Amino acid sequence: MTKLLKNAQKTLLNNRRSGYTLPTNNKLYPAQWNWDSAFIALGYSHFNLNFALEEINTLLKGQWKDGMIPHILFHDKNTKYFPNHTVWNCGNKIASSGITQPPIIVSVLRQILEGNKISKKQKGRVKEIVKKLKKYIEWFIKFRDPKKNGLISILHPWESGYDNSSIWDDPMSKVKVEKNLKYKRGDIKVVNPEQRPLKTDYDRYVTIKNHLKANKYNPTKLYKISKFNVIDIGFNSIFLRALKDLIILLKRYNISYSNLKKFSKKSEKQLTKLYDSKKDIFYAYDVKNKKKIIVPSITNFFILYADIKNNLLNKKIIKSLKKYNKGKKYIFSSIKPDHKSFEEKRYWRGPIWINCNWIIYQGLKNKDKIFSSYVKKKTIGLVNKKGFHEYYSCKSGNAMGAYNFSWSAALYLDLVLNKN
Repeated sequence: MTKLLKNAQKTLLNNRRSGYTLPTNNKLYPAQWNWDSAFIALGYSHFNLNFALEEINTLLKGQWKDGMIPHILFHDKNTKYFPNHTVWNCGNKIASSGITQPPIIVSVLRQILEGNKISKKQKGRVKEIVKKLKKYIEWFIKFRDPKKNGLISILHPWESGYDNSSIWDDPMSKVKVEKNLKYKRGDIKVVNPEQRPLKTDYDRYVTIKNHLKANKYNPTKLYKISKFNVIDIGFNSIFLRALKDLIILLKRYNISYSNLKKFSKKSEKQLTKLYDSKKDIFYAYDVKNKKKIIVPSITNFFILYADIKNNLLNKKIIKSLKKYNKGKKYIFSSIKPDHKSFEEKRYWRGPIWINCNWIIYQGLKNKDKIFSSYVKKKTIGLVNKKGFHEYYSCKSGNAMGAYNFSWSAALYLDLVLNKN
């Protein structure tokens, strides 16, 4: 175990660049990703708090003036990655993408602060971070819920973090692909194409991205006119947890939060309404096409991470989760194996992701100690056996995608070392 902990630290340090860390040390992801950096910062916090805070600070340097934190920051412009900085053609101070990702950075910051002693010098830095994160959360409320329904929309599948999940199949099928579309993917030259999203997916990703770009990423317009607009359970669960954790941090630093508290209550109420008791599943909602999306994704169980105040519903969710991969040697597949869209090897359509298991564990540990310990043990066991990879087969446990993967190493450190 000690050797693997050292290897986890080494993986992060080898992937580290000037103030930020790459998701992996190959050519697959040569930039800084939003929620990757959150998980990475948590990993650093177990052996180098300054690196953890610097990771977050570097991410926040790319924050747009309106408060949005992009999903990618392109510190190194000399890459053949697609889509690179020239394709997005935007950014504030740092070249970036024009979309965001789940704001798990807020909850991770709270966890880091509660697990470490913060010096007087660091307190000032942390307060500035908290202010910027407040602006980020307020951006979501203002621009991704303009009708004040209490639920946040994503305007591109990439914003979810689980790019080609089956959740998006129906809304994506409605996206008319742009004519004469030209682009060159680099990912399928680095990783086996059968483990990556299909060309049909990418055609639609690029079409949506081009439409956002044509409208200059204007947040006041895009909610209404985007080719993709979905309220996702996983994303909203992470958002609600971030909102709750932000309020705690704002209290600590004597920063006002009354408007956020009202939204938090409304968000929790609306999120629980997306539970279909007859089918015992949460459903996403396609705002663009006014349609329910019922797909058994592990991300639907992120609702446990939101810590909703409904014990009866939490028990139902946990009961359902226990059936999700029942009898399987490895947990949790990104899509339930008996669903028609399940694919063992294709990115977010079947493989196991360590960050999903970590989020589920965090949501379980104050609700079902025995099951949460089981999830933790199975996750640590998989990494012990297969190493720090991007994702894993839920059938064989075989490692897939990128190797030396930062968030797998970082979250392994947290699962092993965090005793809370």
